[in-house]
Amino acid sequence: MKKFGVIFAILAVAALAWAPTADAQAKAKKVKGLPTFGMETGSKSAGGKTIRVPYTSLVNYYGYAKPGAAPDAVDNGRNMWYIYIWIPAVAPELGVRMISPAPKGAAPSAGDFVSPLWEEGKSDTASYFDTWISLERANGIASIADVRNAASATWTRYDSNDDSSEMPKNPGGNAYNSLMRVVSEPSNPTKALVRGLYRIGFTTYKRGDVKGTFVAQIGAPVALPGVVIGSSIAEIQANAKD
Repeated sequence: MKKFGVIFAILAVAALAWAPTADAQAKAKKVKGLPTFGMETGSKSAGGKTIRVPYTSLVNYYGYAKPGAAPDAVDNGRNMWYIYIWIPAVAPELGVRMISPAPKGAAPSAGDFVSPLWEEGKSDTASYFDTWISLERANGIASIADVRNAASATWTRYDSNDDSSEMPKNPGGNAYNSLMRVVSEPSNPTKALVRGLYRIGFTTYKRGDVKGTFVAQIGAPVALPGVVIGSSIAEIQANAKD
């Protein structure tokens, strides 16, 4: 019991350190066509359902996987793409979800992050993919100066997800969109959500071309001041601040 008491105390301190600001609250925006994104911390079961408090902070990323484009990597025979995230403080929990295609009527607004390919792809209403996502952290990258070494860094995977019943079905009527929640474990270096460079890996479960628009969301139970998202490490270097 003492061990869990220490862990919860650390999470409480982290939450206070990330006290919400007006700017961060403004970023807690919903995406049209997506249900409320609730967190794992503090969740309760009642009547056979899980009740979750919505994430205080939501950061949205609008992207487009261009048909035929070369992947960022090939992992186990599958073409893989990455979204990079700079997180400048300890996080008690992170939620990540992705939907393809972008919901009808959904569009970026002030404070959202947008892929350079979004404008090219937003008119492609026919293409979509069966999303598969993972969350990883670059080992040894703890400052913006360190990010220059990220290309040769090793990565620690926290979790992955293929299909989530919490997400809207795709146009084919299948629950193939993805969602996961990662709760920090401060006593475990491979599970602690510390300051650093993270990436969301995405592909399709079945081997093949990844194509179509998508929206990715990163949620936290506290404010995320200074978070930067980009489609490349160079974007993080250019826009993130220590």
